[in-house]
Amino acid sequence: MRLLLTTDAVGGVWQYTAELAVALAARGVTSVVAVLGPPPNADQRAMLDAAGRAVTLVGTGLPLDWTCHEAAPVEAAGAAIAALAVAQGVDLIHYNMPTLAAAGAPLPSIAVAHGCVATWWQAARDVPLAADYRWHRALTAAGLRAVDRVVAPSAAYAEVVARHYALARPVLAIHNGRSLSEVAPAGAPADVALTVGRLWDDVKNAALLDRAAARLPIPFLAAGATRGPHGETIQLEHLHRLGEVSGAQLARHLARCPIFVSAARFEPFGLAVLEAAQAGCALVLADIPTFRELWEGVALFVPADGHDHGWCRAIEALALDGPRRAALGEAARLRAARYTPAATADQMLALYRATLTRPTIRRAAA
Repeated sequence: MRLLLTTDAVGGVWQYTAELAVALAARGVTSVVAVLGPPPNADQRAMLDAAGRAVTLVGTGLPLDWTCHEAAPVEAAGAAIAALAVAQGVDLIHYNMPTLAAAGAPLPSIAVAHGCVATWWQAARDVPLAADYRWHRALTAAGLRAVDRVVAPSAAYAEVVARHYALARPVLAIHNGRSLSEVAPAGAPADVALTVGRLWDDVKNAALLDRAAARLPIPFLAAGATRGPHGETIQLEHLHRLGEVSGAQLARHLARCPIFVSAARFEPFGLAVLEAAQAGCALVLADIPTFRELWEGVALFVPADGHDHGWCRAIEALALDGPRRAALGEAARLRAARYTPAATADQMLALYRATLTRPTIRRAAA
């Protein structure tokens, strides 16, 4: 089987694509990885080395949909991806940016909904989607309907996508996976809390955690950007900002087993939580459907829109109770073993095969 995988090197989709392509290579699948937006750096390209010649990396120079201000360049990018798939002789297209499929899918195809502007907006704002983004919602809807099957990284987000876009067919849930870090544990757990993510993003609730940090008896570290791509900013007074950290730097922080905290009100999956769980960190998480689905029974849950007092109590309780913290960390580590690139690849490969054996009538790309 030969696939075309669309991806970008800006966010977590790159790691998802790279680890999936490597795991698929071990199963005899070759992949053309088509990169939109900025090219991957040397460290990112090295993630594909284990796949050897089973992966062909193509820098397309095409724009990412969230950097565009109208539909036309995204539609043109979709047509270019369709032409590339035909030229490369692939059997199936795996879109990690569903808007690209709106131009039409000339081959069997699936789309993975890692997240989108419209569902994020619904979680972040209590108002209708701004007019400036409605074209993006329309293209996403068209792309999700143009492919053979739609996948989401959790059942909770699959339900959101199916409902938001009124899709006639069910959205399949295939959990993400992440390879284990090679950084060894760093001895006794550190008496610190840690949160990781886009701190500028309203749905990450960094402002709430900043208020909680002012009341805690332990330092509360925060890794991630405080300025967004469109000028969004957040002022944090009590969290100890680490800035944007590399994967290796984050692994070293997690190896100290801090109390890991995510107050996100919206999360399709949450790879940072998975990385923390793999390291054996005790988890304090927002009580949202995605986190309940993945971490029920192995984490403490706090209302996402609650007062900072609840977050302080949960974090402080673990800081003062070493045995309970250790037990939760071990339980999270064992649960994390379910979510691996190999498990994701096995389920995706079964879906690819089912898609290829099911005849489908589709629109030709423009």
